[in-house]
Amino acid sequence: MVDVHQKRRIIIVLLALVLFAIVILINTPINFATKESVSSNTEKIISSPAIDALNKLAIKGRASKTDYAREQFGANWVVSGGCDTRNIILNRDLKSAVVDEKCDVISGELNDPYTGKTIQFKRGSDTSGAVQIDHVVALSDAWQKGAQQFTSEKRIQLANDPLELLAVSGPANLQKSDGDAATWLPSNKSFRCPYVARQIAVKQKYSLWVTTAEHDAIKSILDNCPNQLLPNP
Repeated sequence: MVDVHQKRRIIIVLLALVLFAIVILINTPINFATKESVSSNTEKIISSPAIDALNKLAIKGRASKTDYAREQFGANWVVSGGCDTRNIILNRDLKSAVVDEKCDVISGELNDPYTGKTIQFKRGSDTSGAVQIDHVVALSDAWQKGAQQFTSEKRIQLANDPLELLAVSGPANLQKSDGDAATWLPSNKSFRCPYVARQIAVKQKYSLWVTTAEHDAIKSILDNCPNQLLPNP
């Protein structure tokens, strides 16, 4: 038979063990995180064909602009099949383009990618400037990032490459001037991803480099469009 004193000692020992176990549990961190919750707390790695191509471009400082002139890329548009490059791009980019027997685009409607506005184009000394042909990678920018090392033939090829050219608002094109993505972007935000993707495609095709600021600006844009493709050459 267990007397009262022994029962009391057993109860005290059991209580001590329970208290000890509670202390251990309180001071032991318990991780209830699942694989999903852990992965959601890690930095997401965003990739796309455009970002992959961007990451393959060389990053260097801007070279000197010395000796740059538009004529370094050809004094005039190249004529192909009887049509010059300007009219070829107008015919490509304008809706309902009207072309005369000389291959000149007389009229048409532009859904301007840079501003998002609709522009009615009419050929004429006072009206043609409403729509201009933009070199997506400005020729001055190309000159300072590798093109000054090209042959004159390769520079002319770049300046007349349809991949490099877009029909756009004349005032927007003048505002852009020779800016890269770090200093100028289209006011039409919905076109910024395709715009920088086209710049990447041109720089990839012609082995032009980007500056650190330009690379970072393009990357920040592409982070918002993770499926962005490069345009077809």
